[in-house]
Amino acid sequence: MTSSFEIPAFPAPRLSDAERDRALSQLREGAALGKLSHDTFMRRMELALVARRYEELAVLTADLEARRGSDSPWSRRLFGWVGRASAVSVGVRRAWAAERLPKLLFPHPGAGPLRIGRDPGNGLRLTHETVSRVHAELSLRDGMWVLKDLGSTNGTTVNGRRVTGSAVVRDGDQIGFGRVTYLLSAG
Repeated sequence: MTSSFEIPAFPAPRLSDAERDRALSQLREGAALGKLSHDTFMRRMELALVARRYEELAVLTADLEARRGSDSPWSRRLFGWVGRASAVSVGVRRAWAAERLPKLLFPHPGAGPLRIGRDPGNGLRLTHETVSRVHAELSLRDGMWVLKDLGSTNGTTVNGRRVTGSAVVRDGDQIGFGRVTYLLSAG
């Protein structure tokens, strides 16, 4: 007789990209319809991205299942149109903000890494209270510019996304140190 811990366990089949995309789409639609708060939406998106089994996704979307009749082709088209229209407005808003941001020029390639922070010894000194003493570093590695967060308190961002570790940056990217944001420019 075998006990339950002796029964060989077989790994659950891996989630397909299509299943994960379907769950993410349901979460976005649920948030757009006001069925999820922003915090709940963000947490469920994080959980969906790390889910390993279909059952984990099903739990995240169970309360968002379409009611009978509400998933008609007409409603899908309407939500698709509204989604595209809101994406355009977000793009316009970002472009408008980008034009008004102060520019930060890339340093000369041979100058070495550029340290950024409140400390007077940094190559770029920012005096805003949300910027750490030694906040970030911009350097050229293998022909690519890399922005590295140096353990700042209020974070470093590239195009609105927080940098954990380092990120490749390009001309036109919006980079932020705490609540100070610049438009990165090659000159």
